[in-house]
Amino acid sequence: MKQELREIREYRSLSEKETLELAQRLAESFLGHEVVLLVGELGAGKTVFAKGLAAGLGLEDAVQVCSPSYTLLNIYQGKHLIFHFDLYRLDKPADIEDLGLEDYLDRGVVIVEWAEKLHFPLEAIRVEISIGPVNVRTIRITR
Repeated sequence: MKQELREIREYRSLSEKETLELAQRLAESFLGHEVVLLVGELGAGKTVFAKGLAAGLGLEDAVQVCSPSYTLLNIYQGKHLIFHFDLYRLDKPADIEDLGLEDYLDRGVVIVEWAEKLHFPLEAIRVEISIGPVNVRTIRITR
């Protein structure tokens, strides 16, 4: 039986800037084929975290990163391709499967907002963002 090794780290963010910087530091070590699953309630900071990841991946203007709620996928070019998915509007597992997310694996860095809606396993970095008192964010990163 193969035993899975996981690293779990927890951070507190007191501002959007701190969240951006944490994500940027995380992405600076990426090799270009990572999958990042972003989980958290509406307004938790998933898109802010995605902007930080894009900045860490060398995207010149990370301000352009926005939640692809209606388009479902935005593609950006940093030092690697960045495929940014948002599953918020999708409720049926079949709709999520129809996205063809698997087709983007190993083509660049894949970022998935509302990843708790995925119904198939992915080897990924899981980022859970929760809102605490006075807008403090707890960010739990599992690798």
